[in-house]
Amino acid sequence: MLNDDQVMIQEAAQRFAYDKLRPHAGEWDETKHFPVEVMREAAALGFAAIYTREDHGGSGLSRHDGVIIFEQLSRGCIATAAFLSIHNMCTWMIDSFGSDDQRGGWIPKLTTMEAIASYCLTEPGSGSDAAAMKTRAVRDGDSFVLNGSKQFISGAGVSDLYVVMARFDDGISTFLVAKDTRGLSFGANEKKMGWNAQPTRQVTFDNLRIPADNLLGTPGDGFKYAMKGLDGGRLNIAACSLGGAQDALDRALSYAGERSQFGKHLNAFQATQFKLADMETELSAARTLLYEAAAKLDAKTPDATRWCAMAKRFVTDTGSKIANDALQIHGGYGYLHDYGVERIVRDLRVHQILEGTNEIMRVIIARDMLK
Repeated sequence: MLNDDQVMIQEAAQRFAYDKLRPHAGEWDETKHFPVEVMREAAALGFAAIYTREDHGGSGLSRHDGVIIFEQLSRGCIATAAFLSIHNMCTWMIDSFGSDDQRGGWIPKLTTMEAIASYCLTEPGSGSDAAAMKTRAVRDGDSFVLNGSKQFISGAGVSDLYVVMARFDDGISTFLVAKDTRGLSFGANEKKMGWNAQPTRQVTFDNLRIPADNLLGTPGDGFKYAMKGLDGGRLNIAACSLGGAQDALDRALSYAGERSQFGKHLNAFQATQFKLADMETELSAARTLLYEAAAKLDAKTPDATRWCAMAKRFVTDTGSKIANDALQIHGGYGYLHDYGVERIVRDLRVHQILEGTNEIMRVIIARDMLK
């Protein structure tokens, strides 16, 4: 049950999705356009720093509020909403663990998206096994020197700031790397199944030198920061699956009332009715689980990480299933670009992989159950 403020937030995000995102989502997907200016319009509504403190321009909202926002934005464009989630995670990390100078220097620009941020954890040789990363930082006087590479980085080449996890001494630390730093380079934009409305590139650090002040938080605590960030990131990406699936269901419901076969509308056939009923039931169950997980993260309950993993696993799997069912209801037309459903299917598929694969989510859940 949403309170009055959350209903207002939901309505604002839905209006933005339908006015600014949905009319262009197909074109952005086809042309691989990264809609930076439109995202800055979203930032003006507070959607670039949702759960960042208010002293530097953040919205100061809850994780539950964030889930509501990303669910609605994804009804417009999944890929754009998902990138806003990543940007929010970076902004939150700096706000939570950064020094006063780091917060004052970066947060005001990140909240408006004058500066755009990317999250750099995954490497070419370490995906699920994030702790096996090889990117290394070495202290050299008043500087750190970074060498290594990161893979599948959303926004790479366009973003102004890279929040980078790297090995330092015996642990993993987090570093802030600005776009114009010498030794920073980017691979080609990857050719992907979905998420075409945002660039994805490899990021390489070649004797990249940054001031020692660019260390975020405490040395050796970087992996802890990354995992804390991923609790919220998993909720957000689940919310993007939820919104995308809702959009797919809305399209299927509309199509079933318009398309006729054998002298009847599709929605007159019990097979279609049962499929729609199952889609609605599964979507509602997913939303309930996601909202409960967000409430636990807001309350910092001991089992919050387990619930975030449960929500990510269930909602992203369910979202993909519902989108695929919506395509099936459309028949051959569902396979065509102009109907929008095939884009939803493609965009949602990666949600079962990123922010920790759904297999890793099961490891996290079981480990917490058995401890």
